[in-house]
Amino acid sequence: MPALPADIEPRLLRAFVAVAEELHFTRAAARLYVAQQALSRDVRRLERELGAELFLRSTRQVTLTADGERLLPYARRVLAAQDELLAVFRQARPLLVDLNSPGLVTGRRVLHRARELAPDCELMARYESGLTGAAELILAGRLDVSFGRFAGLDPALRSGLSQQPLRYEPMAVILPEDHLLAALPEAPLPVSALAGETVYAGAGNPRTPEWTDLASRLFAEHGIRLAPPLPLAVGDEEFERIMGKNGHPILAVVDFPPLPRTVLRPLVDPVPLSPVSLVWRKGLAHPGLAALRRAATEISRAQGWLRRPAQGWLPGVDSEAMRAGA
Repeated sequence: MPALPADIEPRLLRAFVAVAEELHFTRAAARLYVAQQALSRDVRRLERELGAELFLRSTRQVTLTADGERLLPYARRVLAAQDELLAVFRQARPLLVDLNSPGLVTGRRVLHRARELAPDCELMARYESGLTGAAELILAGRLDVSFGRFAGLDPALRSGLSQQPLRYEPMAVILPEDHLLAALPEAPLPVSALAGETVYAGAGNPRTPEWTDLASRLFAEHGIRLAPPLPLAVGDEEFERIMGKNGHPILAVVDFPPLPRTVLRPLVDPVPLSPVSLVWRKGLAHPGLAALRRAATEISRAQGWLRRPAQGWLPGVDSEAMRAGA
C-alpha cells in the first residue's frame, strides 16, 4: 500500500464531492466553474495520492466505488469545516488602533475618517501612551496600529514594523499659569526663552523613550535641562496632579489637550517638529488598515501635514526615516 500524503488539498476533495454528487463529470465541472479536463485531472490526482480508485467510469455512467463511498462523508465534513473557517475570517476581526492618549488630534482625526471610509469594519481605539510601548504590543499581536515617531524606536522593533509618514507636528510648551514665561503676551515662544529651564519630557517612562530622545536632542542644542523621572501617572487626573505638584514646564505638541491652570505656547525660532507616522505590523492585511492608510493620505494632503516650515527643526535621523517611509 503506498504511503498516504501528509495532507490533501481541499480543491481535490471539492472536485471529488462534486463528481460524487452529480455522478457526471460535465455537470460537476460546470458546478465548480472549471474545465472538465481540469476536474478529471484533480480526481485522478486524488486517487493517486490515496492509492484508491474512487469512481467506476464508463461511456454511459459514473458510479462510486466502495472506497469512494467510504471517502464521501469525510470529504464533506472537511469541506464544511473549511467553509466555516473561511466564513469566519471573511468577517474581519476588530482592528485595535492605539491613539497614544485621549484628546490628541492627529490619530483621532485619522481614525474618525477611516470609520467613515469603512463603516463595516470595527476600528477600536486604545490608549497605550507612547509608540515604544505600543510597538511591543503590535509585535506581540495584542495591538494592530499606532501613531508616533518611527525613527525613535529601537531597530529591533522597527524591523518588524511598517510605517506611513503622516505629519510633522509643531511642538509647544505647557507652562504653569504662575510661571514667569506664562505672563508674557500670548504669542509663540522662542525656544531660546527656555534656556536654563528644566522641562519635563517623559524621562523614565518606559513607554515613551522615543519622545524623551527627541526632546533631549532639542534641549542639548538650546541649553534646556531635561527634568528627571517622575512617578508614572496613569489617567488624566493623576497626570495633572503630578505635573501641578512638580511645577516644571512640559514639552508637548500644539494640539495637546488643555490642562487646568496651565497655558500652552507653540515654540518658534526654530519650530521644533514631532514626526508622526502611522505604524503597523509588517504583513498585516485588514480592510481597516487600508481605510486608515487612505484616511491618513487624504487628511495629510488636505491639511499640509507633511510640509515642513522653513524654520522647522528635525533631527537628521527623523528626516531620513520619514523620507524612507514616504
